[in-house]
Amino acid sequence: MPRLQPGTRLPAQGSETTVSTLYLTEQRSLVKKDGDCLAVHIPADKEKGTQKRVVRVPLIKISQVVVYGDSTITAPALRALLENRVEICFLSYHGRFCGQLSPPFSKNSLIRIEQHRVHNDPARALALAKKFVLGKLSNMRTLLLRYNRKLKDERIAQGIASLRGVIQQVEGVEPDPEIEVNPSDPQAGTPLGTLLGLEGAGTAFYFGLFGRLLKQDLGFVGRAKRPPTDPVNALLSYGYVLLMHNLSSAISLVGLDPYVGYLHSSQYGKPALALDLMEEFRPLIVDSVALTLINNGILKARDFQEELGAYRLTERGRRIYLTKFEERLNTTITHPLFGYKASYRKCLELQVRLLAKTLTGEVPEYVPFVVR
Repeated sequence: MPRLQPGTRLPAQGSETTVSTLYLTEQRSLVKKDGDCLAVHIPADKEKGTQKRVVRVPLIKISQVVVYGDSTITAPALRALLENRVEICFLSYHGRFCGQLSPPFSKNSLIRIEQHRVHNDPARALALAKKFVLGKLSNMRTLLLRYNRKLKDERIAQGIASLRGVIQQVEGVEPDPEIEVNPSDPQAGTPLGTLLGLEGAGTAFYFGLFGRLLKQDLGFVGRAKRPPTDPVNALLSYGYVLLMHNLSSAISLVGLDPYVGYLHSSQYGKPALALDLMEEFRPLIVDSVALTLINNGILKARDFQEELGAYRLTERGRRIYLTKFEERLNTTITHPLFGYKASYRKCLELQVRLLAKTLTGEVPEYVPFVVR
């Protein structure tokens, strides 16, 4: 089967309009439909000394709505959002996922049939899982390379070499039809299990060096997820959740099922495909934003709060983070495969569309989003 060559054009789905996620962080806000806009009515806050105000946002400029805590969206506003295929995500005040309201699935059911068919084919599923891991580790290595051009840190240089070795091992993972899968532990002793082990090893190398890229000492000694035990891990965990929701929206837009993946196991309530596709974007978007905010002194220790050993952003810190996260998503780059300029937000969608065309056989292979 021929390879997909750089410069290949993926058919554009209309011209790109600058869109953003609408974050409703002000408590007791009321969102109404006002013509072709949403009108966000924000109440006065005596503690902050702010007056009540109304912010109007054109519907065409909204890619997703994220509601924090106590805000109300009227039925006409909800209908308008769903008609524009905008997903509404509901989080607690502190960012815990509560649920989401999504537009109907695409009517193209054939694409989801192919998605399930590949999921049930161990060789094809492994081939895709390899691509996701290669994309992630390659972009991690690139981020370390970029920062070490100035730092010239020998330990980082050694880690970069180690990562390259892991990438080469990943490239060598192949399906083995002779292996019998244990239903109680389907990854044990299988090529997928080997792949996951290599992904874990490469990620450990990367985060073992990540602290050396930071200009502030915020207690980061490695990746800690549940709970995040320092401000840096709080930023990473928060950003990964936001990135996952952006991928879930793009997946639903294209017509795939966010819950059927290839690298991550498909379990009840787990958006496995969103987790798969976000791997290659973690270093480029979330890790990059965290480094920018910390190294430029935009966020400091006072922008985090600690409770029972877990760190999270303060309200001020969260607003700063969301602004910078959206700036990163709207940053325009040249797509490494297709050769035309697109925002990172659009690139998320393009990767989903590329995967869909790979599943249906319209293109020969999935190529991860890898920068140099």
